[in-house]
Amino acid sequence: MTNIPLSGALTPEGHVLTQRVYYEDTDFSGVVYHARYLHFMERGRTDYLRCLGVDQVKLHAAEGEGLAFVVHRMEIEFKASARMDDILTVVTKTERALAAKLVLDQEVRLGEKVLIAARVTIAVINRGGRPRRLPAAIVTSLAPENP
Repeated sequence: MTNIPLSGALTPEGHVLTQRVYYEDTDFSGVVYHARYLHFMERGRTDYLRCLGVDQVKLHAAEGEGLAFVVHRMEIEFKASARMDDILTVVTKTERALAAKLVLDQEVRLGEKVLIAARVTIAVINRGGRPRRLPAAIVTSLAPENP
């Protein structure tokens, strides 16, 4: 049995996370309901940060203002559908890492076939919802040259 980390892995093409399609992910026609892809991509983004060493719980609970990531904008192209029991791969990579904003490219794939392509803009805010800068070390870890 292959040891694949629960949080996926950083690869030369970006962060890769494997997800199975369950009954709860499908609609009455047996295909994945369009909004469920947002869940798969959220898991991909969360585990991407985790694999880069960004602890979102500590970041949010930090003394002072605390910081959090929020989706500011998302562009999605639905190309094909997944079905029950399909094994999907969520690929996440940084397009741009700025002080207070990240732009990530994500794909949901079935084998080599791209089902969903998305560009996600993430803003950084404090507990009060105001825009804030990320620590420089986090911006560096998210730079497109990494992983």
